[in-house]
Amino acid sequence: MKTAVLRDKKFVIENRPKPLLDEYGEGAIIKITGCGLCGSDIVKIRTGKAKDGDILGHEVVGEIVEINSKTDFEIGDKIAMGHHVPCFNCVYCWNGNFSMCRHFKSTNIIPGGFAQYIYVTEEHLRNTVFRVNIGMSDIEASFLEPLGCCIRAVKRAKIKDNSNNLIMGLGSIGILMGQAVKALGNKAYGCDLIYDRVCLSENFGFDKSFRLQDEQTALEEMKKAVPMGFDNIFLTAGASSALDFALKTARDGATIVVFSSIKDDMKGFYNNDIYYRELNIIGSYSPSPMDLEDSMKLLEERKVKVDGLASVYPLEGINDAINDTLSNKIMKAFIQL
Repeated sequence: MKTAVLRDKKFVIENRPKPLLDEYGEGAIIKITGCGLCGSDIVKIRTGKAKDGDILGHEVVGEIVEINSKTDFEIGDKIAMGHHVPCFNCVYCWNGNFSMCRHFKSTNIIPGGFAQYIYVTEEHLRNTVFRVNIGMSDIEASFLEPLGCCIRAVKRAKIKDNSNNLIMGLGSIGILMGQAVKALGNKAYGCDLIYDRVCLSENFGFDKSFRLQDEQTALEEMKKAVPMGFDNIFLTAGASSALDFALKTARDGATIVVFSSIKDDMKGFYNNDIYYRELNIIGSYSPSPMDLEDSMKLLEERKVKVDGLASVYPLEGINDAINDTLSNKIMKAFIQL
């Protein structure tokens, strides 16, 4: 089967053996029709966390072509899925920290979404695989997992009704995050350095967005819109400067949700700001099966829309997709197989 394999921090198209269901027993073989390129894929490549020979990709959409399962999935079902499954029976799961579950971290699809076929386990079928309704496009369905990540972040923030929420970074994740906030009946404001993204966000229902070309001007505009400061701030852009700016826009007692990594990992929040202002600083990482279920519902009901967020590339163009993402030529890439 045709597969994009990582070689010296770039993908090379290679032929690999198709996974055989007989080798695994229960589970299913999925023929991949497309896979979203996640920012975490790019981070893994650039930081060396992904090694030579790795096959990445986890925002998959496909069709079941072989199955041996006690679930009610059938050959021919179109599916989208999440790639990690918690055990539901450890200290992390008992406390709702599903993405910290050691079993969660050890489970994955085989070999990865940038391949023509993958194997998924029986526990994936029971917990993280969802049928895609007729009428939902492959691109829409590929947003199941990233939207689930955003839903997870919104839940962890425990936002109150009618709260004012700032999304810092208006890439595809920021656009999804704002819509997730709005779907729960709250106000979503956005900010970004790129003017086109500021304009685009308002097409997706944001109450107002601000351009960060001049920080002082942006702060003054935010003060006019939300005099007390924002109740919750979601950091969806991986820039160390976002940390300082978040402190300036947060009201006392606000919650700041860290939803991105940064290059300068030594950069952090000031102790005294957290202490004297009673700020809540939390992280959010990856969705549980329940978050994925909520994500599929929002996509089906069109309460979250993704039209125009993804640009389509063939598997052979995956390196171009990465370069175009890094240079901000596109919001997000969808790799079509």
